[in-house]
Amino acid sequence: MTRGDDPPRKRRFPAGPGAEGAEAISAVAVLGADDFPPFATTPADEPPEPFPAGGQPETPRRPYTLAIDAGGIGLKASVLDAEGRLVADRVRVSTPYPLPPRRFIATLAELVRPLPAYDRVSVGLPGVVRKGRVVASPPQYVTARGLGSEVDPQLVAAWKGFEIAEALAEQFGRPTRVANDADLQGLAVVTDTGLEFVVTFGTGVGTALFFDGVLAPHLELSNHPFRKGETYNDQLGEAALKRIGPERWRRRVMAALENFRVLTNFDHCYLGGGNSRHLRGVVNEPYSVVDNLAGIIGGVRLWDDTRMMGRD
Repeated sequence: MTRGDDPPRKRRFPAGPGAEGAEAISAVAVLGADDFPPFATTPADEPPEPFPAGGQPETPRRPYTLAIDAGGIGLKASVLDAEGRLVADRVRVSTPYPLPPRRFIATLAELVRPLPAYDRVSVGLPGVVRKGRVVASPPQYVTARGLGSEVDPQLVAAWKGFEIAEALAEQFGRPTRVANDADLQGLAVVTDTGLEFVVTFGTGVGTALFFDGVLAPHLELSNHPFRKGETYNDQLGEAALKRIGPERWRRRVMAALENFRVLTNFDHCYLGGGNSRHLRGVVNEPYSVVDNLAGIIGGVRLWDDTRMMGRD
């Protein structure tokens, strides 16, 4: 029996648009050639519904959260109400390279310009962020052209120790929290039942661990050796998928998931990120594939201190 045949698990937020809707993200095109070029938005062909289908839309409730999902290929954002419902179409821009912290912040500032007013900001990005400070540099952002290209030591130095939450709060003029992007995906989908594990497949691989709904400190498992002297990022990232094709990639994924199962003894595992679409209809319980929109919706739960281990 595939996961799709099982009774639905409790979700934190409305499911939102499916894979087709996720591809209809509003585009943001780079127009200039300066270090921080201007942007222009174009409407999505099929903009996502801000509220669940059926019945009359509910009145959005404050506080409004600007939620940003920063990936290695694209930067996406929207504004959510207190219930995690979209109150504006998502916007997107391709991730520019090279990407030092200040260019990252300036790019986000232009990305969110078309969005409505918000009360607070949540950002998910690769790497390890602890109390608003970058502890381990985002692996994609310290390279010349993205994951798989050469690492720039100057970018490593620029990102490591950077007070990212403080800098973003200054830019946006609103309270800001920053976490790993896989952590944000998990916050949107976990059911607060036992040990729940999240794996995201995009430019690289992300992981997050929850116990009874509480987020554990982030571990960069993707940087650990996996096979043939390479890491999970090397073997399962976007570059590897393009090189070996979906069938071989899926076999590698299943081997990786078994490693994670033995390591964590999870009760359930959620598979997210853009490339998780290649696993739909393939995995069985205790695995399930979740909507990539979770990377944005989880931004609301980042402000729930009861979900954060060790936060005062």
